[in-house]
Amino acid sequence: MQNSHRELKKLWAKGSQFLGCPLSIMCGAMSWVSEANLVSAMSNAGGFGVIACGAMNSEQLTSEIQKTKNLTTKPFGVNLIVMHPDLLNLINVCIAEKVSHVVLAGGLAAVEHIRNLKDVGIKTMCFAPNLAIAKRSIKSNIDALIIEGSEAGGHIGAVSTSVLAQEILPHIKEVPVFVAGGIGSGEMMLRYLQMGASGCQLGTKFVCATESIAHPKFKETFIKANSRNAIASVQLDKEFPVIPVRALENKATKNFLALQRTIIDQFNAGKINKKEAQLTIEKYWAGALRNAVINGDVENGSLMAGQCVGMVKKEQSVVEIINDLIVEAMSALNQHHSFSTY
Repeated sequence: MQNSHRELKKLWAKGSQFLGCPLSIMCGAMSWVSEANLVSAMSNAGGFGVIACGAMNSEQLTSEIQKTKNLTTKPFGVNLIVMHPDLLNLINVCIAEKVSHVVLAGGLAAVEHIRNLKDVGIKTMCFAPNLAIAKRSIKSNIDALIIEGSEAGGHIGAVSTSVLAQEILPHIKEVPVFVAGGIGSGEMMLRYLQMGASGCQLGTKFVCATESIAHPKFKETFIKANSRNAIASVQLDKEFPVIPVRALENKATKNFLALQRTIIDQFNAGKINKKEAQLTIEKYWAGALRNAVINGDVENGSLMAGQCVGMVKKEQSVVEIINDLIVEAMSALNQHHSFSTY
């Protein structure tokens, strides 16, 4: 086991050094879930927590960072959505609060935003949905990349994690690359490290952590779910685009399909214009995630979950979840060493 532990540390050494923590395991930024309690617990356990800024304003983000600082002295990051209308002020909050890392998500990170953060010593990360954007981000002086496949929960791209890893990992050596999407075991985490990843990001696995403030009904739904229950949102008409989101199927997802059909029929009948139709479709999910996570409305709320939700079997502390991941990774390494002796 000691040899396996040393090998695991060696595999994620680049990521661990970049994050400033002993374990190169990030907890993905999940709106309403990744707040001070879960983020601090993750960092205190040796991993790396990330605050989900989402739609927060400057005052709310300042408060959340300060709450997190009161619960941990370890490094943690902040995830900022690049399309946020108040992005510059949110960046200034991160600078004023001396946050160590910022993840720029939801679109291409602007060169000036990366520069503003780096000029004060903040390490920057962004998502790369393909090799071309990965290379472009590196030219923009981003410090690290995250590649996240369609198995992930929440807003997703079109390509699976395994394909992205094959496409990107062999060609990017300049910066640390973290892999995310559908990772539910230590063995899978190990495989991506062996392919060249510097670390892994997991989200769904930590939703049911004891330290997570998610409503008990929300956690119960995750624990009972199978992987096939986490489906991507369906778009009925290309004229009315729907941003793909992976979530557990419930009454709300079925009603969303019915709503799209009704609105499209009304548009085709000339009863509403295209802008009104698109806005009605887009507004359907407004507040739905908070309704599920905080209020526990698991029928009408949004149950964003990755496909590895079927591997979440019980509520555990962050420390227990991380320990299980490490034990699984080291067991896989030991098994590999056993086979290699034949």
